[in-house]
Amino acid sequence: MIKIVSKIALLGLVVAGITGCSDKEPAPKATAYTPTFECKIENVLAPRWTCIPDVPGYYAGVGIANKSAAGMSHMRKVAVMNGRSDLTQQIKTKVKDKMEGFTETTGMGDAETVDHVTTAVTSQLAGETLSKSKAVDMWTAPSGALYMLVTIPEDAVNSVVKSSVKTSLDNDNARWQQYRSEDAQKKLDAAFPTN
Repeated sequence: MIKIVSKIALLGLVVAGITGCSDKEPAPKATAYTPTFECKIENVLAPRWTCIPDVPGYYAGVGIANKSAAGMSHMRKVAVMNGRSDLTQQIKTKVKDKMEGFTETTGMGDAETVDHVTTAVTSQLAGETLSKSKAVDMWTAPSGALYMLVTIPEDAVNSVVKSSVKTSLDNDNARWQQYRSEDAQKKLDAAFPTN
């Protein structure tokens, strides 16, 4: 009996030694990355759009209104106004970036052209397009602050941008001739797609 127990113990030590001395590390298990982002406002979970306003096919902004004694109606107006302001800043930045790319590829790329067109587009957007924006969701924080998701269709913005670009470049004959080339029009359509 002692011989059997000693043989089993010896065999166990040999097996442990062989597996323990292996020079290969076990391959790590492949796991799929799953985002764990949680939007928290005032230490509570909030809708994702309050942190990252992203709506496919739309420009989206968040407007915030602090709790007010003037009531919910007033807070909604303030939140929508702030959301539109957020939209204006986003659109202005995107238009400027796209205009820089467009003017560089069409041979019209100087800072003055980009700034002139961006200013014209922004003022026209404020007058025409932002009236088409609307609040599509809202959330009230524990403090009573009101969060509004405000959107505007990308198509509406892009059509105003194209119109403004044409009008702006029409005021400068040399640039207008460069723009009128078929290639430039295709590039403008690619930069600001509409249906």
